[in-house]
Amino acid sequence: MNQRLNIRSLSVFLLCCCALFIVVPGYTQQQNDSAPVAKIRALLAKTQPDMQIASIKAGPVKSLYEVQLADGHSIYISDDARFLIPGDLYEAQSDGIVNLGEKHRNQLRKDKIAAVSEKDMIVFGAKGPRKATITVFTDVDCPYCRKLHSEIEQINSLGIEVRYLAYPRTGLKGETYTKMISTWCASDRKAVFTAAKRDEEVPAVSCASPVEAQFALGQEVGVTGTPSIVFEDGTLLPGYVPAATLASYVLGDEAKDGRL
Repeated sequence: MNQRLNIRSLSVFLLCCCALFIVVPGYTQQQNDSAPVAKIRALLAKTQPDMQIASIKAGPVKSLYEVQLADGHSIYISDDARFLIPGDLYEAQSDGIVNLGEKHRNQLRKDKIAAVSEKDMIVFGAKGPRKATITVFTDVDCPYCRKLHSEIEQINSLGIEVRYLAYPRTGLKGETYTKMISTWCASDRKAVFTAAKRDEEVPAVSCASPVEAQFALGQEVGVTGTPSIVFEDGTLLPGYVPAATLASYVLGDEAKDGRL
């Protein structure tokens, strides 16, 4: 799914990127840096020593370099290291204006989620031929997560497999966190998961659960609330959407040929 221009979202994102200057850790000098990259690296080492940088490379605009941060966001710096632009770069293409930063983050999400074993997920398979897979960061107590799961049979019947990852909204403490550990440690995860979504009692169980690691993963890939739905291409859709709408996003025209 292409990320189209949204001025309000861009403004908010620019503010968030500014905050990144003071919260992320350092990067090591490279011996094979070009002159502009060395100058940019020196500037950041002096002024932002705790910044975690994944790469510095020539950007798609002349004289502008892209500094990719470890969380997938970017800042752009002129080749003389004088001018900095925090935020995404947008490109006018034949089919509209595309957010190049979000395109990069989509790939980052796709790669990170692909590294998670399905045995650590709670998976509700498609009914009949699988047409698509979505990965959902979920909380067993959040109302809209429960609403989404109440439509799981309809979603599965449309050929969409749903893979759940744990993301306790209140963090790694409290009743919800404990309940999610019990859910992921249950011998029949799917049954206990569905019971939890219906606000039924969850038997207390403990194990070396993946809940903490999945919560950390969610933070890495930009999850800020639940449910957060990630498509196969890495696109992140925050919040609940009805099954039919979700299918139209995931399956495209195939979901619009009268079968919904």
